[in-house]
Amino acid sequence: MKVLHYNQLVLAITLTFMGSCFLNDAQIDPTFGFVEVMLNETNFEYQKPYDIPLDQRYSYQNGTHRFWVYADDKPHYLGSKTQPRTEIRLLPDYTSGVWQFEGLAFVPNGTSGATIVQIHGAAHGSTTIILRIYDGDMRYYSTPVIDTDLYDKWFKVNLIHDVDGGKVTVFIDNQERFKTYDKGPGMLYFKFGVYAAPRNISYYMESRWKAVKIYKKC
Repeated sequence: MKVLHYNQLVLAITLTFMGSCFLNDAQIDPTFGFVEVMLNETNFEYQKPYDIPLDQRYSYQNGTHRFWVYADDKPHYLGSKTQPRTEIRLLPDYTSGVWQFEGLAFVPNGTSGATIVQIHGAAHGSTTIILRIYDGDMRYYSTPVIDTDLYDKWFKVNLIHDVDGGKVTVFIDNQERFKTYDKGPGMLYFKFGVYAAPRNISYYMESRWKAVKIYKKC
């Protein structure tokens, strides 16, 4: 049996750890094996505070969707008990298979406690996954932290939902950052924009999106 000296053992452990880090940080194409679902204006359903025009909380210029909302805005329909939002609900809905959302996101410094993308629908609860920004970090709901230091720069989000397998995977800038079980099947769809969390939110919240796409597994 070969016996490693202390220095050799430390080196072996270090190399193993470094190898795993490189593996986790490796960039891949999350859309490999998927087919893009063509989108047009009929695939976009806009949600905004019910008492003001859309153009006071949303703009689209040069391929960029800009969403903003204030903490004291009304919900998206009269009588709703939900927090204020300005979002796009994407069609089509899905109930099975493997689906993927992709988009480039930008969150300005100061926005906090804001959901920027989600999968709505589940057997248990109203959402499968919510990705929120708190102080520049992205979190799965309120915790755990998925990625950090995301203010004031464009970053790519890929959100893959394997309905039949019951799993959701999050990629940021082509690196896998998070994987979790979903909350059961349902009438499912993607949403992106800005939606205030239940608590610990900034007064003004904004996100911008471009190159938004939906894919389906072959």
